Amino acid sequence: MKRRILSAAGSALLLVAGLAVSSAPAWAAPGAPARGDRSIQVCATPRAGDAACTARQAVDPSGHVISNASAPPSTGLRPSQLQSAYHLAGTASGGRTVAIVDAYGYPNLARDLATYRSQFGLPACTTSDGCLRVVNETGGTRLPRFNLGWAQEQSLDVDAVSAACPDCKIVVLQANTASFSDLGTAVQTAAKLPGVVAISNSYGGSDAADSTYGKYYNFPGIAVTASAGDNGYQGASYPASSSYVTAVGGTSLVAASNPRGWSESVWSGTGSGCSSLNTTLQAASADNTGCGGRAMNDVAAVSDPNYGGLAVYYPTSSANSTWGQFGGTSEASPIIASVYALSGNTGSKATGTYANSVPYAHAGSLFDVSAGSNGTCSPSQWCTARTGWDGPTGLGTPDGVAGF
Repeated sequence: MKRRILSAAGSALLLVAGLAVSSAPAWAAPGAPARGDRSIQVCATPRAGDAACTARQAVDPSGHVISNASAPPSTGLRPSQLQSAYHLAGTASGGRTVAIVDAYGYPNLARDLATYRSQFGLPACTTSDGCLRVVNETGGTRLPRFNLGWAQEQSLDVDAVSAACPDCKIVVLQANTASFSDLGTAVQTAAKLPGVVAISNSYGGSDAADSTYGKYYNFPGIAVTASAGDNGYQGASYPASSSYVTAVGGTSLVAASNPRGWSESVWSGTGSGCSSLNTTLQAASADNTGCGGRAMNDVAAVSDPNYGGLAVYYPTSSANSTWGQFGGTSEASPIIASVYALSGNTGSKATGTYANSVPYAHAGSLFDVSAGSNGTCSPSQWCTARTGWDGPTGLGTPDGVAGF
């Protein structure tokens, strides 16, 4: 039976970066003040035609980033909490590989990932033991120049995979720039690497056509996930609007006194929409999306920087790193890619089956998020949660791996 998860803290508000709405802790109990967003955009506004990364860093009510040199912030989501919320504890991938595609370089990624995993008692994942690989967009070892915002994005991505799937191997592909051609080339390279079963893309731009860019994401048999965006309801965003990928929306997550122990609602910042450029998913034909083309999203995971933001060990410069708290749909995409890796059910290259069709056949095995909104739209299901499919959270969030 599909599970209905109600909001623990009232209706979501429209995303306004830096707005101090509530100072309640991230694990506020039911009855806490209505949640608002206090976060800053990690990546600089991209040039025309480039993609923007979708990571956001949580800030305190005074507007200062939440950071701590000696330990993870107390409000940051831990691996054990993430696994508890999505019933992932005790599952394993058998060493399957999740690929992370981002732009620019991050020279201390391996060092910082080791700090994160050691802090939370996760098994080591290093370049020397073969668990971690870092390559450029064509698979080579000459890495691109450092970019702080995108390096922080990579921190969130590899820590999210580690938290959701501790035994997954990780390969990070660093594109030369944030152009769709470079990022797309990295996705094509990732799809050819041995062991890769899922590819996470925590970036996006305006809606675009698969007839132009689909070659970069068209890989039946591999779960290609993409973030929905962080600016609330704005209409479709590519590559999440591609018919070849799993579009991933975002939720707010709080501890709750219910059997699950957690409650979710729509994160007001998550993107969603209806593409007029790409074809509808046949698997979604019975879900009343109200969209004649590709409706996003398919599924969702925690993304609210304040209420579910992941504790992350991240760079503050090319040389120095510290602890902070990060969210955005950049948090959700690698989580969902990791759940696909845990399930091992990523469609079929032989039959041309895409991984984004899988949850539609198992919707009853997801947590159905039925409260909250990310804006104003018509029809209402594109931006407002309801029982069953809706734009902000798709079919819902992971309840173990049976939905994937």
